[in-house]
Amino acid sequence: MNSWNFRLRLSVLLAALIAVGCATTQTTSGGVVGVERQQTMLISSAEVNSEAEKAYRQTMHEAQGKGQLNRNPAELARVRTIANRLIAATGAFRSDAPGWRWEVNVISSKELNAWCMPGGKMAVYTGLIEQLRITDEELAAVMGHEIAHALREHGREKAGQAASVGVAAAIGGALIGSYFGVDSGLGENVLGVAGELAFMRPNSRGMEQEADRVGVELAARAGYNPHAAITLWEKMGRTSGGQPPQWLSTHPSHQSRISDLRNYADRVQPLYLAARRR
Repeated sequence: MNSWNFRLRLSVLLAALIAVGCATTQTTSGGVVGVERQQTMLISSAEVNSEAEKAYRQTMHEAQGKGQLNRNPAELARVRTIANRLIAATGAFRSDAPGWRWEVNVISSKELNAWCMPGGKMAVYTGLIEQLRITDEELAAVMGHEIAHALREHGREKAGQAASVGVAAAIGGALIGSYFGVDSGLGENVLGVAGELAFMRPNSRGMEQEADRVGVELAARAGYNPHAAITLWEKMGRTSGGQPPQWLSTHPSHQSRISDLRNYADRVQPLYLAARRR
């Protein structure tokens, strides 16, 4: 393959990727924390929410079959009470969010974990509650963070990114294979790894930071001290021990995360004080 044809095909690939990146949307208002990033969405929210609901039903069914679903009524009531206060505050970021079909359940597991799927399907694991001896305000910090991912539709955004990186890897692999005379599958694999490191993971860290910032504002608006997010991550740092280098992680390092949380918790402190006076 001559160099002119290679450059032409590469230009077509790059033009396609640029065109894909031009369709952006604003999923939430910025709030006091000022999360204003425009997002590229390549998949419909209806499609993502439908698949998330199926996955949630399956996860809850499996947990119930193992006797792990909502075993402690008092623990469940505690989690749902906090969730309801946070959900009521979501309207500050999205007018439609308080009306989502929210579901909140507790799974008995040693995992330090909680998550919120697209559309508001949540789970909190008992390991997070019990191993960290978590306070209500720290639990609000965790749940606010996870709700923020759903509000910002990070799952939908990531699904689109995964699809676009996969397509780019397949096309680019063929180009590299034909140009350098190597197997196209090898080229695709190299580009896939490069795409993961260059596009997916940095975006993941950015999404985590957005969820941290929106999460502390949700907690503050719900009447929970936003600075509890700092004590939460200090506990997580002591529990998790070592971690991979920040540039290879989908989450910020504990040190940088705590610094950012402290800054934004200070910003939303007036919201917390106002909520407490109500």
